[in-house]
Amino acid sequence: MKHLLSAADLDRDQAVKLLDMAEEMAATQAREIKKLPTLRGKTVVNLFFEDSTRTRISFETAAKRLSADVINFTPKGSSVSKGESLKDTVLTLGAMHTDGIVVRHSASGAPYQIAHSTWTDASVINAGDGTHQHPTQSLLDAMTIRRHLSAESRAGTGQGSDLTGQDLVGQDLSGLKITIVGDVLHSRVARSGVDLFTTLGAQVTLVAPATLLPVGVETWPCQVFYDLDQGLAEQPPDALMMLRVQRERMSSAGGGFFPSPQEYSREYGLDAKRLAALAPHAIVMHPGPMNRGLEITSEAADSKRSVIVEQVANGVAIRMAVLYLTLTGTKE
Repeated sequence: MKHLLSAADLDRDQAVKLLDMAEEMAATQAREIKKLPTLRGKTVVNLFFEDSTRTRISFETAAKRLSADVINFTPKGSSVSKGESLKDTVLTLGAMHTDGIVVRHSASGAPYQIAHSTWTDASVINAGDGTHQHPTQSLLDAMTIRRHLSAESRAGTGQGSDLTGQDLVGQDLSGLKITIVGDVLHSRVARSGVDLFTTLGAQVTLVAPATLLPVGVETWPCQVFYDLDQGLAEQPPDALMMLRVQRERMSSAGGGFFPSPQEYSREYGLDAKRLAALAPHAIVMHPGPMNRGLEITSEAADSKRSVIVEQVANGVAIRMAVLYLTLTGTKE
C-alpha cells in the first residue's frame, strides 16, 4: 500500500490489517521507551493547508515515535502566501527526496492529484480534503468502536471488558449499529465513516436536517432519518457519533442551513435526556473540535459513555500503522 487517499479504497481485509497493526503499535506506546526505529532515515512532511490540532499533532507524534524526520509545513510563512501553487510546493518537496507527504487541503481531491502526478514519488496520505474524505479519522473511530463493542457484542459481555490487542485480531464491526448525527453535508468524517464502517460490516444510520444532507445521499449504503429522536428509537445505536457544525464552510453563521443554533441544539443536539435514553453499552463519539452546547452538551461530552479523548489517543496508533505500511509496504 503506497498511498492512503480514501476509506473507500480499503477492502475488509486491508482495513482489519490496519486495525490489527494499530493495536500492535498501541502496545508499544505503553512501554517506558515509546520510540521505534522502524522509519529511521525516512522523511515525512505534514503539508497542512487548513488549520488542525488533533490530526496534525498526532501525525507528527506518530512519525516521530517511528523515528522518522518530520517537517511541518503551513501556508503562513511559506511561499504559498506569495501565490505559489500546490504543484510547485510539491515539486519543491520532491526535490528534497521526501518519503511521505501527509496532506490536508480545502480542495476535495488534492491528495489524489498529488499521488497520481509526476510531481513526487513520495507516499501520500490524505489527512482531510475539503468535504471529501478523512480516512485515518474513520480508522481511529473504527479502532475505538472495535475496542469497546466488537468483542463484547460477540461474547455477550458488557462494556469495559479487559481486552487486549490480541483478543481483537481479525475482528471487524459486523452486527454493530453506528449512528452519525449532524452536519453530514460538509463532513468528510461522515463520508469516510459510512465507507469504512459498512466495509467492516456495521449498519450505519445518518441523522440530519434535510439542508445538511448532500445531494445523492439516498445512494449511500446507509439509512437516513431527519428526526433524531425517531432515529434513536428505530435504530438504537451501539455507537453514536455527533458531528461538528462546520460554520466556517457555511456562508454565514448558520448560513440558512438551520434557523438558529438554539433550534439546532434542541432538534439535533445530544443532551442529558437523549444520553440517558441510549442503551447501557452505547458509547458517545465526536471527531472534534466540539461546539459544546450546540451539537453536544458538556454533560454528554464528559460523561462515562464518552470515548472522545480515547479517539484522540487511538489516532496516534492508527497513524503509526498507516505511516509504517505506506512507507515500507510491509506488515512485518
